[in-house]
Amino acid sequence: MKKYKMIRISTVTAMLLIGSSLFAGGDISPAAEPIQTKKSEKPKWQLNGNMTVKYNTLPGEVDTISALFSEGLFYGRLRANAFNWDWSEETEKLHDNHAMGIGGSLIYKSASLHGFSGTAGFYTSQNPGFYNMDSDEVGFVKAGKDTLSRLKVKQTGNWGMNVLGQAFLQYNSEVLDIIAGRQLFESVFTASNDTKMIPNAFDGVSASAKIYDKTTARVAYFTDQKLRDHTTAHDVITFKDESGESWANNDDAAVHRGLNYANFVTAGEDPDHDLIVADIQTKAIKNLKATLSYLQVPGIVQDLVLEAHYKVAFDNGWAVKPGFRYFYQMDDGGGDIAGYTNITGKEAIGYNLGTDNSLDSSLIAARIDVTMPNKQGFFRLGYSKIDDKADILTPWRGFPTGGFTRAMAQYNWFANTETWMARVVYKVTPNLNMSLRYAIQDFDDAKKYVPADSDVWNLDVVYRLTDQLYLKGRVGIVNADPGDTGKLDTSYNEYRAEINYLF
Repeated sequence: MKKYKMIRISTVTAMLLIGSSLFAGGDISPAAEPIQTKKSEKPKWQLNGNMTVKYNTLPGEVDTISALFSEGLFYGRLRANAFNWDWSEETEKLHDNHAMGIGGSLIYKSASLHGFSGTAGFYTSQNPGFYNMDSDEVGFVKAGKDTLSRLKVKQTGNWGMNVLGQAFLQYNSEVLDIIAGRQLFESVFTASNDTKMIPNAFDGVSASAKIYDKTTARVAYFTDQKLRDHTTAHDVITFKDESGESWANNDDAAVHRGLNYANFVTAGEDPDHDLIVADIQTKAIKNLKATLSYLQVPGIVQDLVLEAHYKVAFDNGWAVKPGFRYFYQMDDGGGDIAGYTNITGKEAIGYNLGTDNSLDSSLIAARIDVTMPNKQGFFRLGYSKIDDKADILTPWRGFPTGGFTRAMAQYNWFANTETWMARVVYKVTPNLNMSLRYAIQDFDDAKKYVPADSDVWNLDVVYRLTDQLYLKGRVGIVNADPGDTGKLDTSYNEYRAEINYLF
């Protein structure tokens, strides 16, 4: 059983909570919606472009306990995801793979009594036998791994998952919103990332408060995380468990494998950790969205992120929106635990010697959007550069280069990585959306356990047959260029198909 620990919130966190004059915003959404009745001709709920959900109708306020439950609402979702991954050349470690998940979710939101309410969400993902890999090949599954639990397949041969994905109590008023329990939390560091079958969730408490005109402050304290392909919660940062099982703890693709259970025990440190997130968001200045965010895993790492986006509108409906993000990562003891390794857990060959046993690092990202009139679409040019120090540590599904240069299934925040991305999004018809991305990823050739340089194409097509039925197709084409670096050629084509029906 995890021990509860008293944790000193750092000075930076305190500043975030009281500094009402600081900036916030960017592309980050508030933690939760107020519980209120919304009259709308739109469907009860709908999908956003990133596959998160938007509630158009929520239960209202009631006066009795019985009405608290009887006046609640159910939100149903049927979904299916299919994946095909085709390596340009199969090797002992690279096998072509495929996966499919069929299932959905049923979410119940109670009405609100004196501001108090509750939410519970059950999710299921079942894998049809005709589209499965063999059980002994489950480790080769790439993008489709989030439709199943690899650990469960390994231990029982069962490919299906049934999960309590959300379960929380909530208090909501005009200025304060508090959520306690298993929840989804969208921030620059954390995300539900609900693009497969089951969202990424966190166990703990979060609070949001309006502190100034169009300005909101949030703070969250999480004791556990439950990744999309896990049936139970696990530590927020520790890789592997006491038995050395890689898939039993935090096995996110972006986890730092040097921060594993054995290394914590060897160093005499607790392998159980907590996650603190805080931010201030504002739109108080006209045409400006900005955010100041803070994260801490006590004894491991601290992060500070400043982000801002400004809109310059023209009379013809077009607009230009420049934006930037500065991500500053501070070692808080995790470097000594990980030792001289990068996030793959292997020796940091080719890294600057000054970064030995340190997680200190940073990144800068910038973009400029040109948006079309009537929300018809936009053009984007993005750039990101990682400092030539440590890799960026971020296993909570909030991608540090996301929205700027990150392409589908890519991790471009290894040290000394430079990326350019061009993107166009266009609404062909009111129900047909298309997105095309092209990224040039320049990794450090001298770093051994870092990917080879690559060009990436992503095409996304979303067709809304009705207000409730969505079809989505995705194609990813990656052309790696190892040159004479000796790195592995990881070129591949990836194909995804998705169906969602909301009721």
